[in-house]
Amino acid sequence: MHRTLLLAGLLALTLSASAADTSAKDDVTNAAKKLAAAPNYSWKSTVDMGAAAGGGGGGRMRPGPTEGRTEKDGLTMLSMTRGDTTTEAFLKGDKAAIKTPDGWKSVAEATEGGGGGGQGGQGNPARFIARTLQGYKTPAVEAQDLAGKVKELTKNGDAFAGDLTPDAAKELLTRGPRRGGADGPATSNEKGSVKFWVKDGSLTKYEVHVQGTMNFNGDSRDIDRTTTVEIKDVGTTKVEAPEDAKKKLS
Repeated sequence: MHRTLLLAGLLALTLSASAADTSAKDDVTNAAKKLAAAPNYSWKSTVDMGAAAGGGGGGRMRPGPTEGRTEKDGLTMLSMTRGDTTTEAFLKGDKAAIKTPDGWKSVAEATEGGGGGGQGGQGNPARFIARTLQGYKTPAVEAQDLAGKVKELTKNGDAFAGDLTPDAAKELLTRGPRRGGADGPATSNEKGSVKFWVKDGSLTKYEVHVQGTMNFNGDSRDIDRTTTVEIKDVGTTKVEAPEDAKKKLS
C-alpha cells in the first residue's frame, strides 16, 4: 500500500514538473511569437567575452554592439560594430545590402574573391559582415529557436531560465562567419544556458551564455561568451533604406 502511494506521488510530481516545463516553454514561445507579430521593433545586442576575452574577444574584429530595427514582412536594418569599425546593412527576405567604402554591395559582391586574410575573412570587414548576415535571425525568430533548444525552463518572476542541450551549446559556441564549405573548429567541454524576460506576454530581453574550449589550428582557446539582446520601441520603429541599398535588395 505504502509502495503504491509512493509511486503514485512520484508520478504526480514528474507529471507536474513536465507540465510546468511545457507551460514555461509555451509562455516563452508565445511571447516571441507576439513580438514577431508586432508591426515593428528595435533591439540592441551586446557581447561580453568574460575572463576569456583573450580567446577570441580581442583584435580588429572583436564583437561590439549590434543595433537593429525591423518591420514585419519588410526591411531589417543592422548597425554592427566589430573592433573599431561599424558597418550598416539591410536585409529583406534572403537578400542583403552592405555599406562598404566603395558603396552598397550585395552579399555576393562583398564576398567576391574569397579569402579575406584570417578566420572568417576578418581581413575584410565587409566580407566578414556579409558572412555574418547569411542565415541571420531577428530576435523574435532566434528566441523561438532557443526556446526549443533548452533541456528545461523554469520561471522566476518575469524571467524564464534553463540549460541548453549539449548539441545546442556546441552549435552556438562555434557559430560565426566562415569561408564557404569550411568546417567549424573542434570543441570540448561545451555547455550553455539561456534566460528570457517576458512582460505583458511579450518578449523584452534574452541572454545566451556559452562556454567551452575551441581549437584553432592547434591553438586551444577557452571561450566564455554572454550575448544579451534587449528589445525596445515595439510599434514605433521605422526602417528606411537609401535608394542604392534598395537596388541591392530587389
